[in-house]
Amino acid sequence: MTESIPPEFWQGVEQFNQGQFYDCHDTLEALWMESGEPDKTFYQGVLQIAVALYHLSNRNARGAMILLGEGMNRLRRYEPVYSGIDVSNLVDESESLLATLHNASIDRIAEMAVQVQRITEGSITEESLTEGKIACDFPLPRISAVT
Repeated sequence: MTESIPPEFWQGVEQFNQGQFYDCHDTLEALWMESGEPDKTFYQGVLQIAVALYHLSNRNARGAMILLGEGMNRLRRYEPVYSGIDVSNLVDESESLLATLHNASIDRIAEMAVQVQRITEGSITEESLTEGKIACDFPLPRISAVT
């Protein structure tokens, strides 16, 4: 149930969706370190995907791919929905990004990194992403709440 999820988790979700991947990692890592199972592994999976996106923004495709894989593997046991989060959607979008990275050239990865950097710097806003005005030309994972 979403009632058992601390407000810090929702802060981490907001940071993730705003492209503040490093801040999201810090927020969720604090929860992860103090949590017991099953929440502990769930938080770790989400924060690993956040760190993967942070790595991508720094052109570290290898680090991004490793952490995407680890995060997805942790989150699969929570599908389809856990604590009000559409885990299946997050895993699917992460899988799409991982496949894109596996097939990308060095130049393409550099282009992708610039797009993620623009999001992390705030020049592409969450609102513009959700409204479809500006979007990455590759699948970027988002965390969706289930209502």
